[in-house]
Amino acid sequence: MAMVNAGILLFRRKPHLQLLLAHPGSPMWQKEDEGGWIIPTGSAADNADPLLVAKQQFREIFGFIPDGEYLDLGTAADDEDESIQIWAVAYNLPDDFIFEPYWFEVEWPPNSGKVESFPEMDRIEYFGPFEARRKILPAQSAFIGRLIDRCSRTER
Repeated sequence: MAMVNAGILLFRRKPHLQLLLAHPGSPMWQKEDEGGWIIPTGSAADNADPLLVAKQQFREIFGFIPDGEYLDLGTAADDEDESIQIWAVAYNLPDDFIFEPYWFEVEWPPNSGKVESFPEMDRIEYFGPFEARRKILPAQSAFIGRLIDRCSRTER
């Protein structure tokens, strides 16, 4: 059975549509910018509610679950055995919000015998849709267009 990953895409509409993306902090991603940002996701085990998994993953990364109307942006293929299901919610992070990433340890460089600590996500940032399309991991790019479509329908 295919694995499903679920996540939440925060967005805001003022002064214009902006999407919150995260940059992976592992050493393999440190130099990646374009095509290296993500919508954080978590793995939904069999019979798990994907939205609940997405909310739990969001809380682990950001420390809270955003209030608001969750827009189902559907699913997209991640690779042969995985798919991603994303919800979007309009939410403005407060000006005093402090992003405190979770840290993990890994042997780095591989087979070196040295263990180093890295943040799971090293930074977060709001991007406009055009820039977000350049920044986001290609497997997640479909969600940007879906969000734009949903937002434009609600503004009519």
